[in-house]
Amino acid sequence: MKFLVCGGAGYIGSHMVRYLLRRQHEVVVYDNLSTGHRESVPASLLVVGDVGDDVSLEQLFSLHRFDAVMHFCALSLVGESVSKPNLYYINNVARTLILLEAMQTAGVDRLVFSSTAAVFGNPLTPLITEEHPTDPINPYGQSKLMVEKILADAAKAYGLRSVALRYFNAAGADPSGEIGEAHSPETHLIPNVLRSLLGQTSSLKVFGSDYDTRDGTCVRDYVHVNDLASAHLKAVEFMLDHEGAHIFNLGNGEGFSVREVIAAAERITGQEVSYEMAGRRSGDPPTLVASGQRAREILGWEPEFTDLDDILSSAWDWHTKPAF
Repeated sequence: MKFLVCGGAGYIGSHMVRYLLRRQHEVVVYDNLSTGHRESVPASLLVVGDVGDDVSLEQLFSLHRFDAVMHFCALSLVGESVSKPNLYYINNVARTLILLEAMQTAGVDRLVFSSTAAVFGNPLTPLITEEHPTDPINPYGQSKLMVEKILADAAKAYGLRSVALRYFNAAGADPSGEIGEAHSPETHLIPNVLRSLLGQTSSLKVFGSDYDTRDGTCVRDYVHVNDLASAHLKAVEFMLDHEGAHIFNLGNGEGFSVREVIAAAERITGQEVSYEMAGRRSGDPPTLVASGQRAREILGWEPEFTDLDDILSSAWDWHTKPAF
């Protein structure tokens, strides 16, 4: 098949591109490079552009006949979304509408959308299923939930087929060691823990020690980035035979606290992690752990990396790979 991967030069998007190419699919990468990295994708596949640019999208869709679109473009910093909500609604919602208009005009009717566990807000149950109430506690989560609702409406009105995949915490790196997680600024726990061990960051901070969790720090469900990629392809295959708008959680079903992630990093590196405690970040729920049962049963999704140490090891291999 032929795919348009919007945001394909970013962390998850670039792994998606590599995953598709290994399976002999055709790919066009569309990215404005605001947070993505040009070197993460083959130059011949990259079209620099913005999903909010209707003229560029029209030109792109006129040049290619895509079987499906994968939409990874988003601002995703929870704290920033609290202080700059308009920015998040414009980027994550309004620009998605422009992409959907371009798809409709071009007759492309399959979309995989990157959603998030942030749509749930503070969980009411230890394990979050797709039926869990959605009550975001930050504008980032609100913006993603808005798009989910837009996709449901678009399915009824225009026949758009879509799958929204609610990520829990993406982590790890491609086993080749050639691409990995590199954000600026870097706010994710695992890369910051590893960067602190390499002396690439001055001080590792743990935000919040008084949550109602087993050790007082936040608990999260970590999913390897290549397993997220496999779920996207499964979602496209599912849409070949299923109409409507569908939603799946992507998680391992097991949560790890911040302190447990630090301990795992110490195990795989043989080094002691130095860190300091800081106050809670605005908009952070204490626990987010997903049930991925529906994705397994309906999509046939089977995560390959289910052990935290394996996920961390893949990230460490990328962080420590010599530069040539």
